[in-house]
Amino acid sequence: MQTTTQNSPLNCRNKVQHTGDFFKNWSNTALEDWAAMEHPHSYAANHTLFAEKEEGRGLYVVLDGEIRLSINSSEGRRLSLRIARKGDVLGLSSMLSGAPYDVTAETLYPAKVALIGRREFMGFLSRHPEIYMNVTEELSRNVSMACHQLRTVGLSASAPEKLARLLLEWSENDLSTSSCGRVRFSLTHEEIGEFIGASRETVTRTLSTFKHRRLVSFRGSMLEIPNRTALASYAGA
Repeated sequence: MQTTTQNSPLNCRNKVQHTGDFFKNWSNTALEDWAAMEHPHSYAANHTLFAEKEEGRGLYVVLDGEIRLSINSSEGRRLSLRIARKGDVLGLSSMLSGAPYDVTAETLYPAKVALIGRREFMGFLSRHPEIYMNVTEELSRNVSMACHQLRTVGLSASAPEKLARLLLEWSENDLSTSSCGRVRFSLTHEEIGEFIGASRETVTRTLSTFKHRRLVSFRGSMLEIPNRTALASYAGA
């Protein structure tokens, strides 16, 4: 894996308005102060922003694109935890504790990400102590998402249930109606299996069943869910 110490990214100077939950209800003064600290960069697909156990360099803010967060065993096995999207912040717990990163973050597609160094971040919090409430809420969301992933992988009864829940979760970011959804589907079946603790063969077989039952359909790199309720019902989600 390559880290940010190699293949230096291209600078992107345009500031992006933040819309993630972490930035809700910030004052204009805090937002302006934050923008002045940001160092946005563009990264190619499959680039490692940071790896677990690496010393924390700073807090990452996703400005555009999708970032896979995962944990890896010494034997090379990987469990993907979630996909971070625009507005998400990465490495928060490491920045607060000074501990190494506890996950690995890799770009799935070309992405724009801003980096704020730990010293800058801690100085920002000292100038804007009201943001500690947002920090607490963000850490709580991270714990809830980790518990959700563990529940899906460890307690779901079957591969169809696990995969259906994953597709439903991903499609929530691109709903066309209250009952339909679309998912950009460029991950390999092996990579999808890393999100649900299943083999490539199991993912392939399960997707084939979903397609045969018209629970999903494919259009190029997009997977469409004609009826989210039907998919959830079939898998017991």
